[in-house]
Amino acid sequence: MAAANPRMSSFSRNQSAATSSQYSGLKHGPNGTSFVSSGIPDLDKILGGGFTLGTIVMVMEDAEAPHHMLLLRNFMSQGLVHNQPLLYASPAKDPRAFLGTLPCPILSKEEKSHDRETEKEKGLRIAWQYKKYFGENQQNFESHKEGKHEFCSDFDLRKPLDRHFLVGKRIDCLSLQDSLNLSMFRDRCSSFLAQLPSYDGGISGAGRIAIQSFCAPQCQYSDMGWDMLSFIRSLKSMIRSSNAVAVITFPPSLLSPSFSKRWQHLSDTLISVRAIPEEDKELSKLLTGYQDMVGLLNVHKVARPNTQVNQQ
Repeated sequence: MAAANPRMSSFSRNQSAATSSQYSGLKHGPNGTSFVSSGIPDLDKILGGGFTLGTIVMVMEDAEAPHHMLLLRNFMSQGLVHNQPLLYASPAKDPRAFLGTLPCPILSKEEKSHDRETEKEKGLRIAWQYKKYFGENQQNFESHKEGKHEFCSDFDLRKPLDRHFLVGKRIDCLSLQDSLNLSMFRDRCSSFLAQLPSYDGGISGAGRIAIQSFCAPQCQYSDMGWDMLSFIRSLKSMIRSSNAVAVITFPPSLLSPSFSKRWQHLSDTLISVRAIPEEDKELSKLLTGYQDMVGLLNVHKVARPNTQVNQQ
């Protein structure tokens, strides 16, 4: 009997199971979509799997608290843990210094047990003629140490990211203060995306773009509203045809209401963060563990590519 061909339609791509298991940090979803993790497990669940590949995520900052930085740090750390190329743009003079604040993933029980077994193996003195019997186990330990991590990790905000996640990785840092105009920034994004593997029936990797406080007053283009809008449109067009996700944070209070609405409309996924008041008695009655919370995260819009569902 001839093997049946896999079912295909004009509305979905045929994704092999081997692709998602071969490349860590990627997960397939419905309608031919693929996800990368936001770095926050609960947010991935709310979004239906994570940030959709080929989309722009806009994060509205809170003017009173820098909670958007926590989301940005987890997003960047998760990509580096999965060995995904990263482009980070910031209004700071030295954006590379921000890499030292990225959190470290918390090891699972299975990973901790592997590490303990590896340490025991190093401490044993075994005669050379018996070492061949342990070769297979040693290879398993090494492959686990180098290889695949969970799709979404839990991060310890008190511990910085281990140095081996930063050394030898493709990390491009850019100060928005050095960009005299947005055409230079657009070219940097274009060259970064051009080096990512293109879609050829399967996805062999993904890249991440993180842009912090895009309309900050430190940037020389902060008063060029239409130029910033044009840049977002161009970036969205480039992201659509690439294996990447872009996260842009911005303070809506620095934009006019009309431009703020336009930015929100251009986003595929729209999120806002807000600090929790110290003494909100009504909120404390509704939320368990209120004292341990620092902010609220609201999801206003979820990306729906490859569908005819209305985004609004």
